[in-house]
Amino acid sequence: MSRHPLLLLILWSACLFGESRPNIVFILADDLGYGEVGYNGQKIIRTPNVDRLAREGMIFTRHYCGNAVCSPSRTVLMTGRNPGHATTRDNRDVGDQEQFPLPAGITTLPATLKSAGYVTAAFGKWGMGSFESNGNPLKQGFDHFLGITSQWVAHSHYPPFIQDDGKKIPLDNGPGGTPGHANFPADADPKDPKAFAAYIGKDFSSDHTIAGAEAFIADNKGKPFFLYYASPLPHVSLQVPAEELKQYDGVITEDAPYVPTKGGYVPNRTPRTTYAAMITRLDKEVGRILVALEKAGVADNTIIVFSGDNGATHDAGGVDTKYFNSVGDLKGLKGSLHEGGVREPTVVRWPAGIKAGSRSNRISGFEDWLATFAELAGAKLERDADMSSESLVPALKGTDAPRTAPLYREFPGYGSQQAIWDGKWKAIRTDMAKTVKAKGQIHTELYDLDADPNETTDLADKFPDIVKGLETKMTAARLPNPDFPLIGVDPAPTDFVKSKKKAAAKK
Repeated sequence: MSRHPLLLLILWSACLFGESRPNIVFILADDLGYGEVGYNGQKIIRTPNVDRLAREGMIFTRHYCGNAVCSPSRTVLMTGRNPGHATTRDNRDVGDQEQFPLPAGITTLPATLKSAGYVTAAFGKWGMGSFESNGNPLKQGFDHFLGITSQWVAHSHYPPFIQDDGKKIPLDNGPGGTPGHANFPADADPKDPKAFAAYIGKDFSSDHTIAGAEAFIADNKGKPFFLYYASPLPHVSLQVPAEELKQYDGVITEDAPYVPTKGGYVPNRTPRTTYAAMITRLDKEVGRILVALEKAGVADNTIIVFSGDNGATHDAGGVDTKYFNSVGDLKGLKGSLHEGGVREPTVVRWPAGIKAGSRSNRISGFEDWLATFAELAGAKLERDADMSSESLVPALKGTDAPRTAPLYREFPGYGSQQAIWDGKWKAIRTDMAKTVKAKGQIHTELYDLDADPNETTDLADKFPDIVKGLETKMTAARLPNPDFPLIGVDPAPTDFVKSKKKAAAKK
């Protein structure tokens, strides 16, 4: 038995969950609000395919993305580490518009599945390092990558190129692509459709990535595969093929042009219509993946997870979250650790293993998918002290057992923030940089999310012992990272260097 533990684990998984290990598809939206899908109450934007996943699978009502903005959120998903142990904790550029890379030698989700015999591929937006860095997706466990590694390049949905395993493939959008950022000329007429022509491209990048995902499914239907589809939709800039706008004719009638004059995302003549069409276009791609799985004959034993990397963006680039009620009654948007910034619409469909129309109220997060998928794949998970991933397999089977440890988030951006979820309680600290500078003391807010999911009533003064206990758990859930110091909690970066030198001298 001790000679072949991995083989026995694989056989155990196969017996428990069916005759063969499931394929795994993870679809990640970009800046999607909790209330921007039909099954969560959206009244204007159409998402029939995501709603189908919800009907035929399981809705996770308390699922949290990895962090409040793109790159650090995706890092949590890929590594199974909460933000207090993650190698990236905020968006940061490191040259050539690329982001802080995943390091070499770290355990990742694709590498873990690849070690168990899965074919792995990623399509869309990466944001965790260029092909010239250790964050290269092919160095982190993916067999194939088609898309854009730079988040900045992905701000345009009509970029100059996409990357096919590191090779830049030119798109028909001109040498520099269609811009993602631009001002509206002072002498242009916002009522003239021709004034917006320069911001409308020809070659939509998602046309290529969704076709690549469909081909990957068809080519690998005879072996277990992991497909990571990280769409750049609906992240601004507001851009989508013209034919996608037609479905909202007569639906959205009040739609004033977005015409930035002092910097911003590209101008758009019908921003509300375009935003709705971008989300519906994402939904259509969900449908295309479903059809591809059905054509390949593997839909029943494929786990599809749909979620988003953070909450709906602030009203930038023409986005109008109030009009769409983008986060429902939740508090906060992208960049906030309040519920609207990090609680994501999340559904899981797996006909062979999940009861249709079911729900899970378990508190869960992006870090948990590593342990979950490793268990289902029969993969050996290389755990270390930095990993906080908890398997969601019991939840998928219908058992909402509580987390072993609280869910923890920290975010150095947007004023420096911390939050922790433990049962019904949530403790959160916001604007720590401002608070420390002005008062020298940080206030921890406390909410009972069972009774007050919208975080309207701070109970910190009423339950000081609960606050103190959660503050202690916050401290235990993290280690300082000198690359991403948390203002108000960590010493300044120069003090990190001094403390390291002192520690080295003592040794």
